[in-house]
Amino acid sequence: MLLHLRGAGSVRLGRPKMRYLIAADTGGTFTDLAVHDMVTGSTKFGKTLTDYGDLLDGVIRGLEDTDADVSDAKLLKHGTTHVINALLERRGAKTALVTTAGFRDVVEIARGNRSVPFDLYYRRNPTFVPRHLRFEIEERIGGDGAVLKPLDTAGLASLVPIFRSNGIQAVAISFLNSYRNPVHEEEACRFFREMLPDVFVSAGSELSREWSEYERTSTVVANAFVGADMASYIHRFEQRLKTASFPGRLYMMGSSGGVLSVAQATVLPIAMVESGPVGGCIAAAEYARALDIDKAIAFDMGGTTAKCALVENGRFDSQSTYFVGGYERGVPIRTPVLDIVEVGAGGGSIAWLDDNKRLHVGPRSAGSTPGPISFSRGGTEPTVTDANVILDRIGSNTFMNGRLVLDAKAAARVIEQKLAIPLGFSGPDRIDRAAQGVLDLALTAMTGAIKEISIERGRDVRAFKLIAFGGGGPMFGAELARSLGIPEVVVPPNPGAFSSFGMLMADARRDLEKTHLQKLSETSLEDLRESLKSLKDQLTGEMTKEYGVSSIAIEFEADMRYPSQAHSVRIRLPEDLTVAAITSAFEATYRQRYGHINASLKPEFVVLRSIGFVPTPRPTLEDVGRMADNSNVKPHAQRNVYCRRTRQRLDTPVFRRADLPVGFSVSGPAIVEEYSSTTIIGSGDRLTVGALAELRIAVG
Repeated sequence: MLLHLRGAGSVRLGRPKMRYLIAADTGGTFTDLAVHDMVTGSTKFGKTLTDYGDLLDGVIRGLEDTDADVSDAKLLKHGTTHVINALLERRGAKTALVTTAGFRDVVEIARGNRSVPFDLYYRRNPTFVPRHLRFEIEERIGGDGAVLKPLDTAGLASLVPIFRSNGIQAVAISFLNSYRNPVHEEEACRFFREMLPDVFVSAGSELSREWSEYERTSTVVANAFVGADMASYIHRFEQRLKTASFPGRLYMMGSSGGVLSVAQATVLPIAMVESGPVGGCIAAAEYARALDIDKAIAFDMGGTTAKCALVENGRFDSQSTYFVGGYERGVPIRTPVLDIVEVGAGGGSIAWLDDNKRLHVGPRSAGSTPGPISFSRGGTEPTVTDANVILDRIGSNTFMNGRLVLDAKAAARVIEQKLAIPLGFSGPDRIDRAAQGVLDLALTAMTGAIKEISIERGRDVRAFKLIAFGGGGPMFGAELARSLGIPEVVVPPNPGAFSSFGMLMADARRDLEKTHLQKLSETSLEDLRESLKSLKDQLTGEMTKEYGVSSIAIEFEADMRYPSQAHSVRIRLPEDLTVAAITSAFEATYRQRYGHINASLKPEFVVLRSIGFVPTPRPTLEDVGRMADNSNVKPHAQRNVYCRRTRQRLDTPVFRRADLPVGFSVSGPAIVEEYSSTTIIGSGDRLTVGALAELRIAVG
């Protein structure tokens, strides 16, 4: 507790030290916090608009909602969109690439293919390093790892004055075949770090030991491009926490589903490329396991984007290659990233008309500055949030418990002027129809994303349940499920801060991989076991030292394919490392993805991967789902809400979620409001409050 004395500042009395677990998720529009008190067992949440001028300030201010103090925190886990935003906005360091003689154009030639074959104006997004800043060095490692030509150290020395005169802030090093033998990359890395101590230096072999020269080079370039700024960001964050007397440990949220130590995050900032969305998927997996949901789709609609991922048997998949800017034109990076499909359809996504007066939604977002028109912060472009406010789906005086009063009239004026009138709508409902059109387009984009993550992965979407979270997910969850044939929607407690809660649940994780080009056979099993043991020993040694633990949990995966195939599938290696067991695991995954197998062919390994986990303190789901016992629940308000299916307004009861006891049930239409989100129950739907205080919507 804090005792305030006149003229004496604040005196701390009787507060146990190191009692809080804190997670902070800095998104494009809001910064969300989850704080677990290990003394009382309670979990509280904070929310504030993201301050682009000072991203760290949003984290500190968000704690004001929770009554927690960082000086009493045991740990703080931080997820941020800083890395992906820097890459998408090309707001990074001036970077030079040092590569093997003859290979300076690998990042530009790429794979020589056209992912959009019939677009005559097709162009890939440019590389992060222009050609005049790509430099060649004489050296050569063979495909077997042998040194064919020694490293030209004099050539390295000649680059130092060039880098200084050009104001180079980061250096990326990628030599041919260094995934087999990194000796030359390591030597060049040591040299530049000694000669250029103020320059961020990154080597490809530090990031990945997978083959594919283009992807390896592209990855290290991207890592260097964001590395200097991210290292500065983390350092400033540490200093802010130190100033606030933070005694605990800071972790950064990684893209693979685990947290990273500060030391690792500083060297491998590219491992945080999707740091923000991962937390929600971790929490969705926890709820799926607790509620015995074998097949779930985690759906997160935030202020800037909507994202979805599969959760099967309480687990989510990762992908080894991520495309910054999308597959068609984007830049590939080789780092473990949760398998997420993302579309530019968030609450802040801007609705606009093209030259032919066709309506579009996104991908441009109003963000938090200036934000939607209804936020009264200078926004001038209509957004998805504005459409929801106009249709009374969001209460203008109840959003964030009334802390952010929404201006529905201003939003209606702009939608009328910029959308309804140009589109030719007339009559008294013209604004409603235009606003609903915005929501319909957003719904279509989000439906497409769910189809991509499910149907295009070989799954029957109707066999899944939808776990909807984020500020906007519960508003669209029932309509999304209805359009896809999904029978039930689950809305967890505090959905608007669900990603930050998921970060509280995240363990420390590291991935270590090795290229292993070998056919599966009885004679190759011994090499497989030796390679896995080598990965395990290396990972165990690094993580036990880094986290100060005596042992770690390790899982093994492999990328496998049929001979002569270009693409592989990822499988979990069975404990029983026999040809039959591994073949069975491969064929099950392959059949699910492609619908068939070729039993006459023996699969082959491409990459082996070890994944290490170190548990961190965490709350339980029961801590979050505590609710008051209330046997006489009544709506706290009635609103005239526009209905998508009837195209007219319906008198709709509005409930406070904190008033709903376990077992409460109501038929739609209805609205459930809480601090960080609003849940819409449509006509014909049935809402029931579950045992973990989750809202379960049976879709009519």
